[in-house]
Amino acid sequence: MEDSHLHDVIPVSGMYESWFLEYASYVILERAVPALNDGLKPVQRRILHAMKEMDDGRYNKVANIIGQTMQYHPHGDASIGDAMVGLGQKDLLIDTQGNWGDVRTGDGAAASRYIEARLTKFALEVVFNPQTTEWQLSYDGRKNEPITLPVKFPLLLAQGTEGIAVGLSTKILPHNFIELIKASIDILKGKTIEIFPDFPTGGMVDIAHYNQGKKGSKVRVRARIEELDSKTLIIKDVPFGITTDGLMESIVKANDAGKIKIKKVTDNTAKEVEIQVALAPGVSPDITMSALYAFTDCEVSISPNACVIIDDRPLFTSVDEMLKVCTENTVKLLEKELFIRKNELLEKLLYSSLEKIFIENRIYRNIEEATTWEMVLQIIDEGITPYKPQFYREITQDDIAKLTEIKIKRISKYDAFKADELMRNLENELTEVEFNLSNLTEYAINFYKNLLNKYSKGKERRTEIRTFDTITATKVAANNQKLYVNRLEGFIGYGLKKDEYVADCSDIDDVIVFLRDGKFKVVKIADKVFVGKDIIHIEVFNKDDERKVFNATYLDGETGTTYVKRFQVGGITRDRENDLTRGTKLSKVLYFTANPNGEAETVTVQLTPACKAKIKVFDFDFATLAIKGRSAQGNILTKYPVRNVKFKIAGGSTLGGLNIYYDNKIGRLNTEERGIYLGSFQSDDKILALYTDGSYQIMNADLTNRYEIAEVVSLHKFDPKVVISAIYFDGEHESFYIKRFLIETTTIGKTFSFITEHKKSKLLLVTADEQPQFKMVYTNEVKKEVSNIYDVDLLTEVRGWKALGTRLPQQRIKTVQIVSSEEGE
Repeated sequence: MEDSHLHDVIPVSGMYESWFLEYASYVILERAVPALNDGLKPVQRRILHAMKEMDDGRYNKVANIIGQTMQYHPHGDASIGDAMVGLGQKDLLIDTQGNWGDVRTGDGAAASRYIEARLTKFALEVVFNPQTTEWQLSYDGRKNEPITLPVKFPLLLAQGTEGIAVGLSTKILPHNFIELIKASIDILKGKTIEIFPDFPTGGMVDIAHYNQGKKGSKVRVRARIEELDSKTLIIKDVPFGITTDGLMESIVKANDAGKIKIKKVTDNTAKEVEIQVALAPGVSPDITMSALYAFTDCEVSISPNACVIIDDRPLFTSVDEMLKVCTENTVKLLEKELFIRKNELLEKLLYSSLEKIFIENRIYRNIEEATTWEMVLQIIDEGITPYKPQFYREITQDDIAKLTEIKIKRISKYDAFKADELMRNLENELTEVEFNLSNLTEYAINFYKNLLNKYSKGKERRTEIRTFDTITATKVAANNQKLYVNRLEGFIGYGLKKDEYVADCSDIDDVIVFLRDGKFKVVKIADKVFVGKDIIHIEVFNKDDERKVFNATYLDGETGTTYVKRFQVGGITRDRENDLTRGTKLSKVLYFTANPNGEAETVTVQLTPACKAKIKVFDFDFATLAIKGRSAQGNILTKYPVRNVKFKIAGGSTLGGLNIYYDNKIGRLNTEERGIYLGSFQSDDKILALYTDGSYQIMNADLTNRYEIAEVVSLHKFDPKVVISAIYFDGEHESFYIKRFLIETTTIGKTFSFITEHKKSKLLLVTADEQPQFKMVYTNEVKKEVSNIYDVDLLTEVRGWKALGTRLPQQRIKTVQIVSSEEGE
């Protein structure tokens, strides 16, 4: 006989499928992903609800708050405590007291019994309203808890969040409090909005690929690094998600790996982040700064992924769309609050009117002879019947019964004037509420403006939005290895220490190698690499070097013709064999040079004695050849057999100067025509930088130079004959001066101040224009504002850069600015 219970057996696969789906749904909806309506995960919502229940204006021990929250949250105290510390560190909803840790240093909070908290005034105003809250039973059915809190603010975007669930994750970056409110106002006004991340740790952010925080977007975040002196860099903040300990550890690792060269790194963080990086002797601060961004956590890439719960389902969206939904939700909540308040006012007016009729018409006297409760209610009802048409709803038995509860003391002291005044106030408020309901958008805008006025102090943007330069790692990596070559056997690498030394390099560099048979390739440097026998040239390869030109003479093995060519390599596939000859058998390179600045030398060509040529020795100038690609076959030098080709005379560059531009958005030099054109630079040309603090600096025209945008007035190709004009306020004499001077110093890299060093001295204007004119706005003796245009060369003569200059008669100068020649005319 078959057992009946066998029919109830469920396959394990079915059980797994059901249980796993339930678990996945639980983790997504109840643990990891926040709801868009209030921007909170369940544990955060329960913490805030518990704090509201306990709120009496005073601080509560966090341990007590955790205990209160455990009535609603079916998990341990540790998870609640961690979530509460996270909320408190965001400094928006929770007013903290005690040691709550530091997100910058990674220091944890003190034990929950030692720290205290209460809700902020902002939280009390925008997060809670029992009348507009939807409730549900807690996990044990003993209490009610909010499904979502009626938050009238884009809380999720302000605080940011991160969570990993089953099959999906969410990462929403924090945004600026003030910018979110202004964007919400713009949404209500029908304007287009654009919001960007703002991190509590400060720093700088490149939002070029933010793409509204959608899935697949990316932002680059950098710490702010300043140059204290030529031997020390100071890191002033940490990127979001990185701690000072983590940052220092990444710097030490980069140094140990040879990517950067530093002596030591010291954490001086107190109220503000300060990490000092002491550089090794002879190391460039600018290159090290770039290397810190390239090889350490001074720069990190963050990939947002905006996923939120909407209508009990996870949804991938954008931050702009989230803000629109939050703004619409706020408007709905405000409308609901207005309707609730309207009904409250109508009820108060109705009862006040009933009370007035009941007392002034002395209806209470008529119930003295009533013998039953029903008679009492009937007598009162008859007394107010003539007035019923003026009420907004029907009068119920409960309304009449409420009149019987009025005490004799209140009746005896009833003041009709005060009652009328109270009713007028209620009617005025009702009119205002009805006006706000009919003008809901304007009401919502005013609500947001009120939040801005009350709570925006101290919430200014901390993270500077910048466009970052692209750092090529091989250009900024410190040389931590030495490149060697065994030309005969065809090996290269940094492990061949007994062979020929080539150059210092880093362990991430590429190396280009040319062989006698004309083959060449680019390989990754390693301890020991076979590249081919009979090496004629080897060097560290830089594919972006537009100045490097190779000059070659080769014999074509098939025809016996000798060719000459000038070529650049450019971009090339690593480990792929290339050929600078025509690729025929027995071809070989007769002469080869690598020229860093496109130089073209003259060579002497000697033919074989037995050849039929009349002239067996002649010179050839490579400058007569055009520079072409690496695959070009070149020009015919001679069809006669060549005995040898030897160097005769060095030549100059045929490339002309290097066109350099200054990108004033990122503070870097470039050759890609981005920004302001500085000029065509030869190898010995310099750059003159004029700074806002009244100083100048002469620098080499190195593309690795880095300039703080806010500190630079202008950059120029340095010409010692160019006259610099400046107007400044001298703090010592409390007067304005104008001066013209030549740059007389020659020290490279040192900063010289051309205004007085008094702490109140201030630069108003500086220019390297040839005959500048400036417009001055000042207040004269009778306190009238005057505007005039002046020629600088007519006001003062050229003197030394240390000279004080000529005192200007105007003592109340408001603005000074350079004007164009058209304006001057």
